Amino acid sequence: MQRRAFVVTPLAAAVAVLSSDSQTKPPAQATKFGVRVQPGPMDSILLKDYAPESSLVVQETRIARARFPVIDVHAHSGQSHVSAPKDVDEWVRTMDEVGVEATVVFTGAAAAGFDRQAELFSRHPKRFQLYCSLDTTNLEDRDYSQRAVRDLERCYRQGARGVGEITDKGSGIQQAALPRDKRLHFDDPRLDAVWEKCAELKLPVNVHIADHPSCWKPLGPKQERTPDFQHFNQYGKDVLPYEELLATRRRLLEKHPRTIFIACHLGNQGNDLGALSKELDRHPNLYVDISARDYEIGRQPRAAAKFLAKYKERVLFGTDMERDPGMYRAWWRLLETADEFIPGRIWWRYYALELPPALLESIYRTNARRILNWTAR
Repeated sequence: MQRRAFVVTPLAAAVAVLSSDSQTKPPAQATKFGVRVQPGPMDSILLKDYAPESSLVVQETRIARARFPVIDVHAHSGQSHVSAPKDVDEWVRTMDEVGVEATVVFTGAAAAGFDRQAELFSRHPKRFQLYCSLDTTNLEDRDYSQRAVRDLERCYRQGARGVGEITDKGSGIQQAALPRDKRLHFDDPRLDAVWEKCAELKLPVNVHIADHPSCWKPLGPKQERTPDFQHFNQYGKDVLPYEELLATRRRLLEKHPRTIFIACHLGNQGNDLGALSKELDRHPNLYVDISARDYEIGRQPRAAAKFLAKYKERVLFGTDMERDPGMYRAWWRLLETADEFIPGRIWWRYYALELPPALLESIYRTNARRILNWTAR
């Protein structure tokens, strides 16, 4: 795919470059917001290189440790580069440093692969809770459902206390690319027995259904997220539409009301908290985590704070951003302080929520203590 170069004009016109009526380079005599645009040195700056230094003087609060002990319900052993005992020990030291009591680790493994990860994390049994994945091989076998259930039961006996993160961004949850009529989606009857077994064993299921809605929009100057996220783009690919993926989640929740489902990343509806509220109201077995959606709550702090207060028993804290101390502390600042104009991972800035203590504790740990399966191995 060819990459277009987008030119940034003088600061007053920078926003106009992204506006609906802008062009790649405005005419020399154009007037934008009452300012007569004129050519100059900034015309040669690419949008991807534009990183203005703000003159705004704002408070910057540094929080070394979270106000309450935190349970991080969304982390990956692979993403966090954990492959040896020393990596696990280093992770625990970081958790102690920043105030994380326990972490839910998505191993991405089933069968023997899960056994190896269970052994790796066994050195700190009270600090980590492991989730297994699903067997999605040989989907056409007549005994697939029974085999998947047997493997799930086996992982449970080996210490798995949840399933996930299971992902479907439109092409199904299996690894290999298949024709549309062969793909495995969350509401597929072949998985009904698995989800019912999760209910029986009290195993929460972390689901990643769809993705940020901007992924279904064309790449280009109107794309909402920065080029760092362009490899997630689904536009023009042979995948289900965003709306249909949300419909598969709805059917899943309706078919399996006894199973706890945790929709990660604010259910990929953090851009529309009103629509997400309707889903939570409709399905009492649906929960959400806020992992990797700091930019969603940070750009709408008042609406986000109201949402979190309304669903104070349905929201869980998660990171999904490796295990660097600075990453955790950025979350503490966003949730605990009143800081404004905070640098973020996306084009826009964040505004902290200053959540009240009781709500903060619910999201940090109380909900996880109530919802997750803490039965000893």
